[in-house]
Amino acid sequence: MEGSGKPEVLVFGGTTEGREIAGWLSARGTCSVVVSSLTEYGGSLVEGLPNVESLTGRMLPDAMEHLMRDRAFACVVDATHPYAAGVSASIAASCEASGTPRLRVLREGEPEGPWAGVADAAEAAQLVAGRAGNVLLTTGSNDLPIYVEAIDDYQERVYARILPMEKSIASADSLGIPLDHIIAMKGPFSKELNSALIRQFDIKMLVTKASGKSGGFWEKVDAARECGVELIVIRRPIQEEGLSLEDAKRELEERFGL
Repeated sequence: MEGSGKPEVLVFGGTTEGREIAGWLSARGTCSVVVSSLTEYGGSLVEGLPNVESLTGRMLPDAMEHLMRDRAFACVVDATHPYAAGVSASIAASCEASGTPRLRVLREGEPEGPWAGVADAAEAAQLVAGRAGNVLLTTGSNDLPIYVEAIDDYQERVYARILPMEKSIASADSLGIPLDHIIAMKGPFSKELNSALIRQFDIKMLVTKASGKSGGFWEKVDAARECGVELIVIRRPIQEEGLSLEDAKRELEERFGL
């Protein structure tokens, strides 16, 4: 935090990895940490951690660069979601412009398996539209308009699992998704819970992102396999270079002395 006399580290990402890095640095007590996350939920992941300041809300590139120049961070850790490609690009550009070192934390490599891989939500929606049966969307609320546009009978067939936040629920409701088709729950989700939802709503297709272990991906895979439903996986938008969580910690400790 400003005025503490300790070096500061800026962590982007209301993710499991962001929470892990912030918690690890907080416990070490070698620096102050500023965590920037898009949502209040992301900010809640670091709430109460000593020496950690939370910033929530969308940060535009100019604001990123200004913050970096103003606070003179020892380094920036980009622990954003693997599907937040635009945000990562802005972080990289802001770091370069301000001369701030950057570490990119990546989840494990994109998995491959016996499922239908698609490029994006639009392709997933077209695939669902051409199939029969109910679909469980587990990719959040932002892409729901794409499915509503593509699937004629979405009000009967689409079930959306989203975060239990007022904004997300209101967004789904405004699109005409029936309230009894909105599953507002906060993960992580076990295979058993995924399987129970699949059976409860007679799901025939499950749409997910390749979000890795920390995103509960394999629990969805196992549940889909157990229940005999089709799994549709949205591939990651780009292939990035970066560090594992453990390698990032090692860099922070050895390179930056934190």
